[in-house]
Amino acid sequence: MAKLYFNYSTMNAGKSTMLLQAAYNYEERGMRAVLLIAAFDERAGKGIIGSRIGLQANAIAFEPDEDLFALIDGLNREGEPIACVFVDEAHFMTRAHVWQLARVVDRLNIPVMVYGLRTDFLGKLFPVSEELMAIADEMREVRTICHCGRKATMVVRLDAKGDVAREGAQIEVGGNEKYVSLCRRHWDDAMNGEWIAEAV
Repeated sequence: MAKLYFNYSTMNAGKSTMLLQAAYNYEERGMRAVLLIAAFDERAGKGIIGSRIGLQANAIAFEPDEDLFALIDGLNREGEPIACVFVDEAHFMTRAHVWQLARVVDRLNIPVMVYGLRTDFLGKLFPVSEELMAIADEMREVRTICHCGRKATMVVRLDAKGDVAREGAQIEVGGNEKYVSLCRRHWDDAMNGEWIAEAV
């Protein structure tokens, strides 16, 4: 029976690497995998899922108003049946996308593996992550560590000067130059004026 999986973490935990490895496992066995990423995330290039360690793969770039159920249903009717759908950077989706993917699972019987952040730089749930936590069949935490060695569960956003941002839009595309993963204690320190850039 197909399921909707939510694989979540903070930044730099290796989510994209895990996605690419899992998709490769399907394809190596001759099974069709469909990869999706938000069109405005062009860090590795438009329609490309890239990892920090250099792995990458072509993906379908979708727009905010795209109907993912219709897209996947159409693709599934063409050629080989889809064995699994993979979505990177889930926090860039909309709540409607989450339900469209749930319908892919429930009505087309295709498993969907979604990878994304749980919380933003202010420690708040992304709306999409909240929706996924409410309806996903299975949730898996992908772990990474803070500079102190504890499990990192939070992330800070840095401005152009390297200072911690305490306000701004929830969605802002960036990588290591803009975000740092921290444990709750050091996130709290950073957000309350005790940021030590040298520590990371």
